[in-house]
Amino acid sequence: MTYQIKKAAVLGSGVMGSGIAAHLANIGIPTLLLDIVPKEVSKEDEAKGLTLEHPSVRNRFADTALQKLLKQKPAPLTSKKNLQLITAGNLEDDLEKLKDVDWIIEVVVENLEIKKNLYDKIDAVRKSGTIITSNTSGISINAMVEGRSEDFGKHFLGTHFFNPPRYLKLLEVIPAQTTAPEVVEFVKKFGEDVLGKGVVLAKDTPNFIANRIGTYGLLVTLREMQARGYSVGEVDSVTGPLIGRPKSATFRTLDVVGLDTFAHVAKNVYDQTAGEEQKVFEVPAFMKKMLENKWLGAKTGQGFFLKEGKEIKELNPETLEYGPMKKLKTPSIEMAKQQKGLAAKVKTLTYAKDRTGELLWSILSPTLIYSAQLHTDIADDIVSIDNAMKWGFGWQQGPFEIWDAIGVKDSVEKMKAEGNDIPAFVQSLLDKGFECFYKEENGNFFYFDGTDYQAVPVNEKVIDLKSYKKKHGVIKSNSGASLIDLGDGIALLEFHSKSNSIGLDILQMINFAIDEVEKNFKGLVISNQGKNFSVGANLGMILMEAQDDNIFELDFVVRQFQNATLKIKYSSKPVVVAPFGMTLGGGAEVTLPAAHIQASTETYMGLVEAGVGLIPGGGGNKELYLKHLKGIPNGVQIDYLNVASKVFETIAMAKVSTSAEEARENNFLSIADGISVNPDHLIYDAKQAAIALADAGYKAPIREKVPVVGSPGYAALLLGAEGMFLSGYISEHDLKIAKKLAYVIAGGEVPYGTLVDEQYLLNLEREAFLSLVADSKSQARMQHMLVKGKPLRN
Repeated sequence: MTYQIKKAAVLGSGVMGSGIAAHLANIGIPTLLLDIVPKEVSKEDEAKGLTLEHPSVRNRFADTALQKLLKQKPAPLTSKKNLQLITAGNLEDDLEKLKDVDWIIEVVVENLEIKKNLYDKIDAVRKSGTIITSNTSGISINAMVEGRSEDFGKHFLGTHFFNPPRYLKLLEVIPAQTTAPEVVEFVKKFGEDVLGKGVVLAKDTPNFIANRIGTYGLLVTLREMQARGYSVGEVDSVTGPLIGRPKSATFRTLDVVGLDTFAHVAKNVYDQTAGEEQKVFEVPAFMKKMLENKWLGAKTGQGFFLKEGKEIKELNPETLEYGPMKKLKTPSIEMAKQQKGLAAKVKTLTYAKDRTGELLWSILSPTLIYSAQLHTDIADDIVSIDNAMKWGFGWQQGPFEIWDAIGVKDSVEKMKAEGNDIPAFVQSLLDKGFECFYKEENGNFFYFDGTDYQAVPVNEKVIDLKSYKKKHGVIKSNSGASLIDLGDGIALLEFHSKSNSIGLDILQMINFAIDEVEKNFKGLVISNQGKNFSVGANLGMILMEAQDDNIFELDFVVRQFQNATLKIKYSSKPVVVAPFGMTLGGGAEVTLPAAHIQASTETYMGLVEAGVGLIPGGGGNKELYLKHLKGIPNGVQIDYLNVASKVFETIAMAKVSTSAEEARENNFLSIADGISVNPDHLIYDAKQAAIALADAGYKAPIREKVPVVGSPGYAALLLGAEGMFLSGYISEHDLKIAKKLAYVIAGGEVPYGTLVDEQYLLNLEREAFLSLVADSKSQARMQHMLVKGKPLRN
């Protein structure tokens, strides 16, 4: 049977259910959101004279959830327009509608009987072949499917999303014993290709993979903190980015998740285990007291941390009083900061003979042993466990990767010396003379399966540039970028400067890359796999040259930047730019002139130079203006002033899109540009786009004249800015920047509708940029951004 998901239904409109519905809407799937019928009317309903029979009352829970989606932060929706794809209803009046959907996702309360009663109703109305999944975080999948029809059983499995569904990568897929293999395979592929998730197959065990290991690790941390006399702040200071974990570390994570949610997840394992393992999953007494006090974390305003004024205080678990935050300061922390690479840092810290080393060893050691003890019970291989922890909990290294980092042999010797039993799986690795769970050979990765090494499964759509370069080498490289042969006639230009900021090294490689591609390739992709695509031009270099009054050098750099963006635009071979994450300033300027943009869903694009006292200097003003013009359908009369006003506002206000979809709404992307939901597929998708353009006979765009609004438009653009200045909303220097920007976008002192060439607009842009960069107030803004990381409004 061939499966398709054209329409879905989510049953349960709580935070998780509504979040899943939002994620489905984000990828264009019409979705029903159903919840129970309220048992009584609200005061608002009474005031309107509504009864329990009124549709708006009966749909209240789902309707309210939809309204909350528009206000939640971080936003569950990539665009507010996507809300139109979600239809609210209830589980009594609208159950029949389930016969029209292809996927039913149950997200109701974590109670087996309630779920089974709901499945009775679903089974009576669903059509044969409809996939049914539960988002349970730990109830047995096999227990839920007992007593169902054969077709229901074949199409039922667990799909455990992590919260928030839009942002967290992990999707655990848990088959039941009755689930048809082809259904499992379809859901896995759909999860990766359409939902954009990192999918791991988990076994039907308490809390599955990530919550089982993650909760264990958190509870061990709580235990060791109390036993060894560490404070909440001290633990968080060394269990975050220092060891490759999120900034929220341990206790901020618990505050964000909610102590009630965490306690529920822990109890789920506690109720289904025994002995020493069960003891670990009992939450400590002080946390039970916090639950009684409703100190649940962020949702109640206090938990392990409490903000008083501007000061954040930490909880003392012994006294349940709040006091000043503490941090661990030990020699090993300073030593680790000098190490290159996360593995070396973790090893240095874990074996340190100080309070940091004592804490980390006492946390990591039992967690690693526990992961190895469970590895065949909860998953088919260690790769799934490591991926689950990386994708679900934000760890940079999974348990077995951490074990490799600290050294399996040395750590096992220490564990044995402390009287720990070593899992047979780990001992078999050492007995065979192996030293690590993973090994790399010529860019290929292998994992230990208990007997020998097996190849790590690779999805052809996941191109890892680091290993790819080891296998295939590079065509040319400098300090800022490398040119790589991606195969099939496509080259890739990879940025790898600090923060992928754009300097002369990258500009030189852009020029070289396009020359090389025009001679020897079908097309070029520009992207990378850093934290962000590019945070913009090299601001430190710009400020240094400006402070030295070296305007001649800056003029040269800006000309080079403008020429590079023109080269991207007018290349005879298609150039596809694949942005993701922060794509700001110069990063956006490299992106805008591309033949095609293939953006990741989470692309935050904007021309933000006004925030540092400048305007875009690499062609961004011109290209955004042209994107707006080209976005107007043929046959529609163009109001050039309206277009110029929108561009002016976007750049002057340094607006940044909150998603690729919003970037499209702001005309940074056109309707023809692509959006990759799975960030791991971004470079593959960009490569396919380049191939398609080349095979379709791509021709470079013809250089055309640009209509501008001229002097009348310039005056109109300034009206709003001057009003804001007179009202005290912006400073005199803000107004100066606005005047420069308005002059550039208007096209200077020419009549309305004048056709000018691109170089004319680039000259205006460059002159305005250089005049601002020489201004002391703009230099102060640049300095503030470099030192403080946030804008200065002087």
